[in-house]
Amino acid sequence: MKTFLKVALIAAAGLGMTSAAHAGCSRITTAGTAGDRAGAMVQAWEAQLQARGWKGWGTFMASGMKVGTAPGYKSANINKQSCKPGGMGTECVITATLCD
Repeated sequence: MKTFLKVALIAAAGLGMTSAAHAGCSRITTAGTAGDRAGAMVQAWEAQLQARGWKGWGTFMASGMKVGTAPGYKSANINKQSCKPGGMGTECVITATLCD
């Protein structure tokens, strides 16, 4: 798990995380990699929550790790997602907006 997380954060940094702040919202692009699409999506979404300051990450992990859920935020919208072969099998990139 630590390896996956490091890869996700490194990939996110390589993509040049962006944020557009308005009314407590940030738009961020992150990436994750795993052996399959589902795992890579979870990794990319974890990176989203961590990039915003880890708020709700523990609850996300303990509650089934459903991509798109963001405990502690008023709203979370996936604006764009894509997956392709790469990394440890599959690499997914998510751009999302999270609002406090």
